[in-house]
Amino acid sequence: MKAVEVRCGYLPLVDCAPLIIAKELKFAAQEGLDLTLVRQPSWSALRDMLAFGQIDFAHMLSPMPIAMSLGLGGVASQIDVLMVLSVNGTVIGVSESLNRRMQETGWKNTFSDPFATSRAILAAGKTPLRIGVPFPFSMHRMLLETWLLQTPHLHPEHIEIVTVPPPKMADAVRHGDLDMFCVGEPWGSVAVQQSGATLVLPGSRVWQFSPEKVLGAQSNWATQNPALCHAMIRAIFKAASWLERPENTPLAIEILARSQHLDLPDHTIDPALTGRIVTNLGQTPQQTNDFVTFHKGAANFPWRSQASWIADVLSRWHNLDRASSRAIAQACFRSDIYREALAPIGANVPKASHKPEGAMDGPTAVSSTMGEMILGPDRFFNGAIFDSDAPEVPK
Repeated sequence: MKAVEVRCGYLPLVDCAPLIIAKELKFAAQEGLDLTLVRQPSWSALRDMLAFGQIDFAHMLSPMPIAMSLGLGGVASQIDVLMVLSVNGTVIGVSESLNRRMQETGWKNTFSDPFATSRAILAAGKTPLRIGVPFPFSMHRMLLETWLLQTPHLHPEHIEIVTVPPPKMADAVRHGDLDMFCVGEPWGSVAVQQSGATLVLPGSRVWQFSPEKVLGAQSNWATQNPALCHAMIRAIFKAASWLERPENTPLAIEILARSQHLDLPDHTIDPALTGRIVTNLGQTPQQTNDFVTFHKGAANFPWRSQASWIADVLSRWHNLDRASSRAIAQACFRSDIYREALAPIGANVPKASHKPEGAMDGPTAVSSTMGEMILGPDRFFNGAIFDSDAPEVPK
């Protein structure tokens, strides 16, 4: 049977690895798909390609489909999230000058302490802080604000968030246009290597299990092409499972480095996949466990409770009705399609579509299609818990 061509847009980030592995190791071909990966220069370009039907699937920032479905920014379009591609994988960094001012306050960079780091940023006295994120509707911005605005005496007027495409982040730091940034790998490591930046936190220290990238498709197209959506989910599920096995990491780095899809050397890909993060030029790498997660702990499952958390943040930013925004967001995260796609291969999938976000401080068993499965910790840095009855975003 002839394979069906499908086109998937992506940005050249390490967390597009499941897509590249699905293509290069033939997981997509095994599902009857001729997968073409279409590289994009920015998230806005990718958003528009998907909205206008020029691609079938997209590697997306997790808030993007919800923002598009709510009519925020650009062309309004109903987008379905078919699965999560990666959890975590972002870094927060500061410029050389801000790092120096923070050190003068007595701060020591452990790459693990959000409280001490935010206090040092405040004590450095540099306001307003100009902070770069890859897109206005991104988990990067949501994590930054969730973290920084919990610091006493650090107020919204003290920070200015601007959009910088990931490949341009290092240049913006080097030219003095940014004091801070939050970006996905490899572009944080590139900023260290090329701009003298210092990485101060992994995104996982703000939220231990935040959905970073998702697989999006136009809702109407997904309804009309269920078999293609199911096949794509299965192909990426298998690729993500392969990526999660430690014995495959060296080969994964080699495949990603030689792939024309990323066009990046192996030394910029290695940190994210191994968790060995160099926080400052010349420093010994810091081992950061679970820096990025592709599969374990139901990482690929599109939790509707996470969609609600994202919707609440967007509602606050844009003065939207919270209840209706949550309803639209939950409709975007298609846990139903995900279960249907994986049923034929007997994959273990959570039975529930919601969970209290931030409630697990260690491995936790939940009911699943095969009896039970183990989820990992998902704590917020400040111990907040978010559930469907929460009156507002965790504080």
